[in-house]
Amino acid sequence: MTDFSDLKALYVNCSLKKKPGDSHTQLLLNASAGIMQAQGVGVEHLYLLDHQVPPGVYPDMTEHGWDRDDWPAIWEKVLAADILIIGTPLWLGEESSVCRVLIERLYAMSGKLNDKGQSVFYGKVGGSVVTGNEDGIKHVAMTTGFAMNHLGYTIPPQADCGWIGEAGPGPSYGDDVDGKRAGFDNEFTQRNTTIMTWNAMHLARMLKAAGGYPQEGNDRNAWDAGARFDFENPEYRS
Repeated sequence: MTDFSDLKALYVNCSLKKKPGDSHTQLLLNASAGIMQAQGVGVEHLYLLDHQVPPGVYPDMTEHGWDRDDWPAIWEKVLAADILIIGTPLWLGEESSVCRVLIERLYAMSGKLNDKGQSVFYGKVGGSVVTGNEDGIKHVAMTTGFAMNHLGYTIPPQADCGWIGEAGPGPSYGDDVDGKRAGFDNEFTQRNTTIMTWNAMHLARMLKAAGGYPQEGNDRNAWDAGARFDFENPEYRS
């Protein structure tokens, strides 16, 4: 039995609903988080609209004209987490505007390095949970997955899950339909949510056990000091 008890996971819900209790996305996030908790992972949920996080690509937007920015405190939670799961609803086939703000603020931290001179996101694992009643799960998983990977997160196999029901307008995940909760009995969603969750845990376990990534070839401090790690500039070839 694999021991996951030293891992921490942060689930960030980027719903547009003012109150967390009304969020369909939270229901599926809870399903994934329940699996992690059953394996001993320390899980924390964060509802982004409970906080004032302005858009922008700087670590603290109060230094750029905003009166308040809760991101610096949220960043400490992101930094402490081995696994980041982003949850978002679908609107016109895209992630929510709140999700884009989260990605912008993650990008704001991309200049920070760990003690190996690598991106501070190295050694961390990312995944996504998408809900709605229209098409677009794979598209949103692609954009959020690329964003996280570009920043330094490692993306495991099948790192996304979601539920959109039948094509066209219809019930959202967890809506009451004739006395049943929409999507709760959908085996495809259950399977993908389970596999996504376990793959995130397995990858985080392997990375933590290995001490993250080796620093050969990806040490930015060494690069700035002049190291080129076998890269040859074509301009100087004979």
